Amino acid sequence: MIRRAVLLLLASLLLCAGAGQAAQAAGYRYWSFWDRDGDDWVYATQGPSTTRPSDGDVQGFRFAVSEDSSDAARPRGKADFKTICANTPAQDGRKRVALVLDFGTTTDAPPGETPPAPRTACAQVSPDATTAKALATVAKPLRYDTNALLCAISGYPEKGCGEQVAEKQKPSAQKKDTSGDGPSLGLVAGIAVVAVLGGAAIWQVRRRGRS
Repeated sequence: MIRRAVLLLLASLLLCAGAGQAAQAAGYRYWSFWDRDGDDWVYATQGPSTTRPSDGDVQGFRFAVSEDSSDAARPRGKADFKTICANTPAQDGRKRVALVLDFGTTTDAPPGETPPAPRTACAQVSPDATTAKALATVAKPLRYDTNALLCAISGYPEKGCGEQVAEKQKPSAQKKDTSGDGPSLGLVAGIAVVAVLGGAAIWQVRRRGRS
């Protein structure tokens, strides 16, 4: 009984300490697609090849490393439709779509590549045109993979398409050395669990001794 309790205590300590020291989850390097809703960016529910924006819509693309849609970096900049399409007069039988193209940071760039500066563009296309069609009129060359995943805008990046990154990259300014900050949360939690389980084990041993 005592041996079993000791093994349980050791396992609990290892699990809790390990959780506190777990590495960051892997991410993917890709172009995310967004819709502007007022002043906010909302992750698009469809891809650019199937989305058919309306005249006056603002849509954005951001290249970055992220784990999923909840973790994805939003396009930067607050330019609205009137600002982006100010020099593109309306035409009968055509619609205008404002596009925000954010090529990301050097931190998220593939090795050996430098991201172009973010920019905006006003695409004037037919009323039934998709976002992909609008993008093609202002940001060639585009590159897609065999599954129609958007890989490059204006030729960036030159290579790769949604590849997995072993550990999510973050700007150096966000990194902090916590080696001297005391015990980790995982270790503290592990010690607490061991204390509770240890007390329970001792109680069980004493109870059996009295019976």
